Amino acid sequence: MRTMEQILKERGRQVGLAEGEARGEAKGLAKAVLRLLAARGLPVDDASRQRIQSCMDVATLERWLERAVSATHLSEVLDGPTQ
Repeated sequence: MRTMEQILKERGRQVGLAEGEARGEAKGLAKAVLRLLAARGLPVDDASRQRIQSCMDVATLERWLERAVSATHLSEVLDGPTQ
């Protein structure tokens, strides 16, 4: 039978692994957004680069990646299309 300490350590390990995977996924998506913008010739200022690289929300990064495919300006990627 496992002790409470062992159970808590295992849960902590699982949470840590999940957080690490999420950070890694976000980091990879941020890199993909920046590479796609560069490949499309869209300039990225330092503040926007920092915003993209520091974003840890996977849904936001996925949305930015989708927008980067057809955007003509960086603002369309980060702020969405104008109406």
